[in-house]
Amino acid sequence: MVAIRIVLVSACLTGLRTRYDGRSKTSTACLQRLEGAIWLPVCPEQLGGLATPRCAANLIGGNGADVLRGRATVICTDGIDVTHQFITGAEQVLAIARSQPVSSIFLKTRSPSCGISTLGVTAALLAENGFVLEEFE
Repeated sequence: MVAIRIVLVSACLTGLRTRYDGRSKTSTACLQRLEGAIWLPVCPEQLGGLATPRCAANLIGGNGADVLRGRATVICTDGIDVTHQFITGAEQVLAIARSQPVSSIFLKTRSPSCGISTLGVTAALLAENGFVLEEFE
C-alpha cells in the first residue's frame, strides 16, 4: 500500500492568484516538493474575509505570536486595521490542518500571514499547535 502524502500549502506558491496584489508567486522549488502529494492550497487572508486584490499589510508592534496575544496588530498600508481578518484566517487554516492527516506545511516567505522567519500570524498559530513548517520564496 502506498502512503498518501497530504501537504497544506500557501496557495500563491502553487500559482493561484491569491496574493495581496492579485498575482501568484509560483515557487518551482515548492512545486517540485509537492510532486506525488495531495495539495491543500490555502490563503489565510482570503479565508479571513479579505478580497483579492487587497492592500498590502504589515505586522505592527511585534510578530504573529504577538498579534495572537493582542500585543501587536496587522495594518494595511492605507491605515486599515485587518488584525481580526488575519487571526480569523489563521484559525481557519489551523482547522483545515487539523481536519486532515497533513504530513507537511509549506508557507510563503516574508508574508505577514505565512512567513516563518518573520513569524507571520498563521505561521505562529500553526507552530504553536505543533505543526512543522517549511518556507518557500
